[in-house]
Parts: sequence; C-alpha cells; structure tokens
Amino acid sequence: MLEGDARSPEIPPLRVLVVEDEHRLRANIVGCLEGYGYLVTAVSNAEDALVAVSKLDIDVVFLDVYLSNANGEEYILPLLSEKPGLGIVVMTAYPTIEGAVGAVRKGACDYLEKPFTADTLAKAAARAGAAASVRSRANGNGTSGAPEGGSVQWPSASAAMKAVLNRALQVAASGAPVLLRGEHGTGKTLLARAIHEWSSRRDRALGIVSCPSLSAQLLESELFGHVRGAFTGAVKDNPGRVAQCDGGTLFLDEIGDLPVELQPKLLRFLQDKEYEPVGDARTRHADVRIISATNADIEQAVSRGRLREDLLYRLNVVELRVPPLRERKEDIPDLARQLLQSLAKGASRPVAGFTPEAERALTEYAWPGNVRELRNAIERALVFCTNGHIGAEHLPGGQIAPPDEPRVGDPVSLATLQEHHIRRVLASTRSLREAATILEIDETTLWRRRKEYGL
Repeated sequence: MLEGDARSPEIPPLRVLVVEDEHRLRANIVGCLEGYGYLVTAVSNAEDALVAVSKLDIDVVFLDVYLSNANGEEYILPLLSEKPGLGIVVMTAYPTIEGAVGAVRKGACDYLEKPFTADTLAKAAARAGAAASVRSRANGNGTSGAPEGGSVQWPSASAAMKAVLNRALQVAASGAPVLLRGEHGTGKTLLARAIHEWSSRRDRALGIVSCPSLSAQLLESELFGHVRGAFTGAVKDNPGRVAQCDGGTLFLDEIGDLPVELQPKLLRFLQDKEYEPVGDARTRHADVRIISATNADIEQAVSRGRLREDLLYRLNVVELRVPPLRERKEDIPDLARQLLQSLAKGASRPVAGFTPEAERALTEYAWPGNVRELRNAIERALVFCTNGHIGAEHLPGGQIAPPDEPRVGDPVSLATLQEHHIRRVLASTRSLREAATILEIDETTLWRRRKEYGL
C-alpha cells in the first residue's frame, strides 16, 4: 500500500505506464500519479506493457519485478528495445543489492522498495522523466560524440571517446554510482563534471575529494564532517562534503587509495545514505550520488586486501573506461586548439594557432601524461612563442621529441634528474601506489610531485 497524500507540484506532463498485477496496489499507484498531474496508463502483465509502449507515447514505466506470469526484470531490455528513451522504475517488495544492481545494469533508472510513500513515488517519476529526456537526446537525436549539458561541452572525433560519452550521457540520468577508469590525465574529473551536469542533480552541489591527499582522520572529516572538539584542531563544526552535496554529486578521485578504516563507513553510506560526523553520535541522512575514479588495477587492490570487495561492488554499478590520448589521436588537434585558446586568453597572449609542423608533432607524440601533459606543453610553449603561431621549436623538447635524457653525472641539477625519473616511473606503472613503492616515497608526496610536473 502507498502511504501519504499526493500533492501536485509543478511537473511536466509525462505519460506513465504502470505494470502491476495486484489490482488494489495498481489502482493506488495510478491514483497517486494522476494526483501529481501525470497521464497514466495501467496494465497487469508484461506482454500488455510491450504493446502499450509500442503503440502509446510512453515516457516512464513503473515495472513490478514479481508479476504473476513473468519476471518483470527480464522485460527491461525488451521495453528499451521498443523505445530506447524510456525511463524505467523497478518496484519490488523483496529488495536486494544484487537485484538493484542487476536492474540498473539492464537499463532501469531507479529501484523502489514496497511499500513506498506517495512522495517517494512522485519523486521517482520525476527522476525517471529526467532519464527519459536525457535518453531521448542520446538515442532519438543521435548525439555525435558531442553531448551538451549545463556548462559542459565535450566534442570528440574519436569513435572510442564517442562511445564513452554517449554511455555517460545515458548513465547520467540514472543516479547509479559510476566508476571511471583510466590513466592519469585522461580527463576523469572532467567526465565526472559532465555526468553531474547532464543529470537532474545539476542545480545542486558537485564536490570533489582526492582520496590520497589526506590522512585517514582528515579524510573522514572532509567526507562526513566533524563537531567542534572532536579531535585536536577541530575548533569549529565542519558539515563535511556529504552534507554539502545533499541532492547533488560527490566525486571521489583515486578511490583505490581510500584508507581501509574508512571503507566500512563509505559502504554504509552507499547502502543506507546514513552517516555520523566525527565526534557526533547522531545519525544523519543525505541523498548524494557517488562517482569514483581510479587509474589503478582495482581488482588487484581487492585481492591484496586494500579495498573491500563489497565496496567495489557498490561503487562499480556502471563502469566507464576513459581511453588514453594515444588511443584517440584524432582528438589531439582540436583539443590542442581549445587548450591554446583558453590558455592564451588567460595569459593575454595574441597567439593564433599552431604551425603544421607543430600540429604534426603534437599528434605523433604518445602523451604518457595524457591531456594534463598536453595542457602543460602548450602552456610552456606560450611562454616562448613571440610570432603569433606556436611552432615545433616552441614545444618542450623533453615531451615532443625527446633528446637523450639526462644521466647521473651529467651537468644538470638534482631537481632535473628527479623530475625525469619520476616522469618515467609514472609512465611505466599502472597506479600511484605502485610508482610510490618503486620510488620509495609516500603516495602523498608523489601526488604533489605529479601535480607540480603537470602530470
């Protein structure tokens, strides 16, 4: 049964299909949604649902899992085949983590546990309506690798990158946790921003936290907040990023480096949306979407006990791999021009573009530091360019056409040797942790060096 009274907010008139075989509950759901201003059609079985979607202009489907004649979850893909832009909400009285994850992976955008309130039902319809709108743009309008939303625009000529962007555009509307994988500097943070901007949460806060940058105690405070006096130096209350991002999105960068002692608390928040600030026994609630990122072999982190398997399971509902720049060389010329335009404006430099030789050099280089290294190379070239066009001679030789690298005993500074050595180790390893182990320095120090070198 539904609980609570429906009150009509200002919402767009969506066409909703309810698929529920229990007569009284079906009528109750229909009455609630109609009270909120939706146009509602109801059926009792999955076959009739397929017919309704094929013949009617349906935007959102509320689909019961346990129908008398079928498993409703098995009809998610057939429904989306009839209309790829559908927003599907799965309903069940027997919720499980595996069921929720499975439904989302098949294409559902929400998962409701019975009984639910009228307000919960109406909010789910609104979210699914937003999903339908985004999916229609991704499927019906045929995005060409340049989805737009809010302030984020990300054109691409690369087939690999187009696939990632279109997938991200679809995922944005679902609210499901997303794990972004890719090398340093590929643009995972930018993609997280894009997913937030393309979602219905775009008007709420986006928070970004780098997991390796703080100690376990400070990171817990950064995420969940603390009360005054909770620890030495806690001179005033701190609400924490979770509270600040309520209704929005929290991006956790380098999630594989999350301290082990914090992992149960993050897992609990992902499961129940509950947490306690440091030094406060009161339980708080927040509706925050988690997007995480890693450049590491995260399955290896699980096998070595550095990351909980159940936490990875919750974080990795949808996985997106951001290809390195060397796998999308066709994007380099346009990307370099965009970076040049932005950097030249900030530096007040009247530089018109690149010479053909410079563009060829940029495209042929492997860019182990990816977009971050490309940006750094262009920023340095601006310093030396005086004739209006950046030529190959202005590009940093160590990146574009590497000469013999300095060796121990060469007339160079220790700082130069250190930078070249750290660059080579980072380029040849798969994670910050692995590189730090080889270099015999802690990960926080390496993280700062990487930032200093523009990697």
